[in-house]
Amino acid sequence: MSNIIRHEPHKILCHAVEYGGLVFLAGTVPEDMTQDVKGQTKQVVDEIDRLLAKAGSHKSKILSATIWMADIRDRAQMNEVWSAWVDPQQLPVRACVESKMADARCLVEIMVTAAK
Repeated sequence: MSNIIRHEPHKILCHAVEYGGLVFLAGTVPEDMTQDVKGQTKQVVDEIDRLLAKAGSHKSKILSATIWMADIRDRAQMNEVWSAWVDPQQLPVRACVESKMADARCLVEIMVTAAK
């Protein structure tokens, strides 16, 4: 059985957990919530890149993604950043839904699971 490796633990969660050849990321939100949806999405995918690298993975190994948006009408703008970032030859399964965010300034949150 594989060991569980937890990265960057905080009071209520870890930002990444490795187990059984998989990497699970917590929902990732932007640090600077004053930016528009494109700016916030760019921050989020950059942080996903950082966390995946820390766990020995890469965006080309993402298996699934869940995207929450404060306003689903901003989806096209978010998708511009997503499409420029994601590996077009290794697309994950994905869900994108509108949700009330914990912080009203947050426009997008993304959670992914990737292979090692």
